[in-house]
Amino acid sequence: MTANDMLRLAIDIGGTFTDTVLVRGDEEILASTKTLTTHANPADGAMEGAARVMAQSGRSLDEISGFIHGTTLATNALIERRGAVVATITTEGFRDILEIAYERRYSQYDINLEKPDLLVPRERALTIRERMSAEGNVLIALDDSAINALLADIDASGADAVAVCLIHSYANPEHERRLRDVLSAKRPDLTISISSDVSPEAREFDRLCTTIANAYIQPLMESYLDRFAARFAAEGVTCPILMMTAGGGMCTIQTAVRFPIRLVESGPAGGAILAARIAARSGLESVLSFDVGGTTAKLCLIDNARPQTSRQFEIARAARFIKGSGMPVRIPVIEMIEIGAGGGSIAGVDRLGRLTVGPRSAGSEPGPVAFNRGGSEPTVTDSDITLGYIVPETFAEGHISIDPTAAKQALTRVIGTPLDVDGTGAADGVSRIVDESMASAGRMHAVESGKDLGSRTMIAFGGNGPLHATRVARSAGVSRIVIPPNPGVGSAVGFLYAPVSFEIVRSRFSMLDSLDLNGINTLFDDMISEAKDVVTQGAGDRTMQTRRSAFMRYNGQGHEIEIPLPNRPLASGDIQPLTMAFEAEYGKQFSRPVPGMQIEILNWSVQVATPNGEIPKVPETPKLSTLTPAETRLILCDVDGTKKEAAFIARDRLHPGQRIAGPALITEPQTTTLVSADFSAHVDSIGNLVLIQDQKGGAA
Repeated sequence: MTANDMLRLAIDIGGTFTDTVLVRGDEEILASTKTLTTHANPADGAMEGAARVMAQSGRSLDEISGFIHGTTLATNALIERRGAVVATITTEGFRDILEIAYERRYSQYDINLEKPDLLVPRERALTIRERMSAEGNVLIALDDSAINALLADIDASGADAVAVCLIHSYANPEHERRLRDVLSAKRPDLTISISSDVSPEAREFDRLCTTIANAYIQPLMESYLDRFAARFAAEGVTCPILMMTAGGGMCTIQTAVRFPIRLVESGPAGGAILAARIAARSGLESVLSFDVGGTTAKLCLIDNARPQTSRQFEIARAARFIKGSGMPVRIPVIEMIEIGAGGGSIAGVDRLGRLTVGPRSAGSEPGPVAFNRGGSEPTVTDSDITLGYIVPETFAEGHISIDPTAAKQALTRVIGTPLDVDGTGAADGVSRIVDESMASAGRMHAVESGKDLGSRTMIAFGGNGPLHATRVARSAGVSRIVIPPNPGVGSAVGFLYAPVSFEIVRSRFSMLDSLDLNGINTLFDDMISEAKDVVTQGAGDRTMQTRRSAFMRYNGQGHEIEIPLPNRPLASGDIQPLTMAFEAEYGKQFSRPVPGMQIEILNWSVQVATPNGEIPKVPETPKLSTLTPAETRLILCDVDGTKKEAAFIARDRLHPGQRIAGPALITEPQTTTLVSADFSAHVDSIGNLVLIQDQKGGAA
């Protein structure tokens, strides 16, 4: 079988919908579908989606040669606190790492401040006598005689899992590994995560939190992934199932079971990869990825076809938009801002008489009121139906029956009556609030990154992204939008473009002007060998690429900047170029470098990945010709609030070069694109919808 004949399946399990895509070769999408997520057993919804795309394409599961899976199960388990009972083991004298945290309040003057839930109460925080130096030298040997007493404490605590985080184990993991081996031998049913494997970096609080989170979800994810793989194997799937990671790569199920924390936010990462590929094909240097599903909206900044990345994010913040109020996790991750604003976000009126939307979501169970599945609280989807933006007969491929009357009645009852407006007015208010929330999140994310949205092209996808794109873009100051083919399952499509990859970061403090070059090169050799072993499990004998970097800062500073390194052993002649590279990047982020300061390096990073093939460029779009629609639908215009006839056309009837003026509804099986009255849309040469705002501010 040639590469162009290979069948690959991607399944993305979200909070509301499960998206499934079947592709032949690299580009040809044979079939795609959305099914409601089955929370009791997510594999049921996944299997339903797989069965649909196989039936649509006339193929069978035993023909699949590639399978990529992403899931929100890890994220939801952490947010909803549905993981294992975890005990921690730290070095004697460091029992209160979690209690001390960063030694500061995230909101200095809030007398009712709610502390983050870090999963492990003090009574399950255990210690053992041992000590490593920051250089990795043994100061106090591990007290083997105390292990039996430690086991008794673990048994008494009722813990199912243990997170081991000993001081400076990133520099020398010997004590952690020995403790793990002894505990595993004596308690084989105990799940054990050690920080030197999960997050071998300096900063004890962050490292401990990451290890706790890994241990907390490890039993759940191991059980789920075993059942998922067995379910598909029983239906004829013989190829390995690869898992999408938060950093935008893929790993095997075996690696995912060891490091399930790397699966957190894996679905949104697929969307960012899709947006980056579209940016590369279209020659777009600055992009805003806009992914809206049923539960959340995700926005990511992409420059030069590379999503913005980070080494840290927070889980389950006590105060949703305040840094420091959640549980910090240090893993490679595509950086994005995520807010509780999706099609299932619940709208209501608070005790002060204010209209609110989200972050609570109706999800798939019971879902929006219009779904007739038991939902009683109006949602964003109910509002879009009431405003005329969602046409019942074309929604969700006809698999979900829509009741517009029930949606409008719920909006009137819950919002309209308290605020003295009708159902349509209530729907308009919900729509405007949720759109402004998403635009505000994008602006905030851009400002925090020192970037501007105005010059960017928005790439919109997800079940609700195309529906809200023009409204959010207008508020965010963005005037150009690209909506790719099959946007409703965009994250799943992005999975198919992800490399098999693994990234390792290790701490080893060094001054740049006095680097131990032999020691650093040996460290890189070890990291590359370890990463290649992981990637080989999923990539076989495929070619691999290596990317090295250093996390550098001025002496005495608290945070680092990632600087790329040459992909070879470092030599003395690299010191000056690295100094210049750091100062240039520092100046870019903070206006100017600081003269006369020494530069130090805290962390070293290696990423091993299979290379992406050459990305073909989009051919020139044919000369535009305006299309006169044969059919219209009555909608509430989002520009001036009046009712207008909007063009109504199926996307598959549009051809490259055809242009349609707003207002318009462009429908396809899994979503609808709203072209607002101040935008026009045309189709480029490969089927992307390109929406451009009329700069005069009137109807396009």
